[in-house]
Amino acid sequence: MIRRSWPFAALVFAVHAMQAAAAEPLVGYHAKTSVQSATRLDWVFALANQSPAKPPANWLADYDSTATQYELFVPPSAKSRKPAPLILFISAGDAPAGWSQWQAACKQAGFVFASPYGAGNGTPMQRRVRIVLDVLDDVGRRTPIDPDRTYLAGFSGGARVAVAITFALPEYFGGAIGVCGAEDLREESWLRRRVADRLSVALITGEQDFNQGELERLRGPLLTDVGVRTKVWTFAKMGHAIPDSQTATPVLKWLDEAAADRGRAARQWPAMRIAVGDPPSRTEWADALLKESQQRLQKPATLFSGLMQLQGLSTRWADVPAAAAARKLLAEYDGRTDRPWEQEDIAEQRRFLIAQARAVDRYGSGPLPAQYEKQRADMIRGALKLWQQVLDDAPESPAGKEAAQRIGELKGRASGS
Repeated sequence: MIRRSWPFAALVFAVHAMQAAAAEPLVGYHAKTSVQSATRLDWVFALANQSPAKPPANWLADYDSTATQYELFVPPSAKSRKPAPLILFISAGDAPAGWSQWQAACKQAGFVFASPYGAGNGTPMQRRVRIVLDVLDDVGRRTPIDPDRTYLAGFSGGARVAVAITFALPEYFGGAIGVCGAEDLREESWLRRRVADRLSVALITGEQDFNQGELERLRGPLLTDVGVRTKVWTFAKMGHAIPDSQTATPVLKWLDEAAADRGRAARQWPAMRIAVGDPPSRTEWADALLKESQQRLQKPATLFSGLMQLQGLSTRWADVPAAAAARKLLAEYDGRTDRPWEQEDIAEQRRFLIAQARAVDRYGSGPLPAQYEKQRADMIRGALKLWQQVLDDAPESPAGKEAAQRIGELKGRASGS
C-alpha cells in the first residue's frame, strides 16, 4: 500500500441517505461530547491509495476512539429527524475552533457544527485524520446528516487537512471550506473527476494573510481550471485568522447553491454519495462503484470515466470480488484495437498539466511574504519543469507556445537577469 504524504444497490444508498440515527440527537450546544465508538468510515484511504480490511499494524496501535472529544452544536430543527447540514471544523491548535466566529451563521441556517479536540498541527497526520473521521461518524450516529450539505472546514493547517480529506473521500461531503489554507488534488484520475462532479470548494483569505497568494494564484485557479466549482474570498484588513459570521453566511449560501445539483447527480450515480450515519462495507462500496463503472462503459461520453473508475476500485479494494471483475473488464478493453478513450485520457492529462504549470508559475512569479521568499527559487524551478513538459507534449499548440514564452521569461528570472 502506498502511503500519502501529507453489491451496494441504488435502493440501499437511497435508504442510507435518509436513514435516521438510532440515538436521540443532543440538541443545543455541548462544549465536550465524547465519541461513542470507533469510526466505520474509511480513514485509511485519506492517507494511502488503498482501503485494506484492517489498518496497517503500526498505525495508531494505542489509539482509543472513545477518548476523543469534540465541541458540538445541534439546532432544534434536528428533532425533526430530517437530514441536517453539517460543518465539521478542524482547528490549527488542540482546542476546537470556528464556533465563536460562525455560531450566528450556523444557527440562522440550521447547521450542525462540530470541532474536535486534539487534532491540531502538532498531532501526527494519521492520528489527526482518524480523529476527524471518528467525530464525523459519531455526529452521523447521533443526528441524520445530509451528505450533499456536509462541509469539512478548517483553519490554516486544519484547512489543509480538511481539503485533503474531502478530496480523498468526496462521497461523504458536499464540499470543503479552506480558511487560510488548502491542499492538492489526489493523483487518481477517477477521484479528481469525482471531486469535479460533486464538490464545491470555498477558499477564504485576507489581504494581510501570508497565504493569500497561495489561495488566490495557486489553489483557486488550478481547481477552477480542472473543472472544480471553486470560489476564493479575499477580505480587506483580514490577516491569518478565522473570519466572523458575516463572512460565513455568504460562504454557506454559495456552497448550498449547488446542493440540489449534487442531489441530482447522486440520484443518477448513487455510489457518488454516502450518508455517514450508515456507511457501506468495503465490499458494498466496491460493488456499487463497479456497477456505476459498468453503466458508464455503455455510453461513449462516459466510457473513459468508467474505465478510470475500474482502475481505481481495482487498486483501492484489491482483494474484493469487484476488484477481480474490474481487472477482467480492464484487460478486455486493453485488448481492443479500437481505443477511443485514449484521446480523452491524453486530453485530461494535458489539461491538468497545463493547469498546474500556470498555477505554480502564477504563485512563484507573484508577490510572496517574507517567510516564503526563500522558496521562490524552488517554485520557479517547479514551474519551469512543468512548462517544459507542456512544451515537449505539443510544441505547436497554443499551450506549447505559451510554454516556450514562459520558459524564456522564467529562465531569465532564475538567472537573475
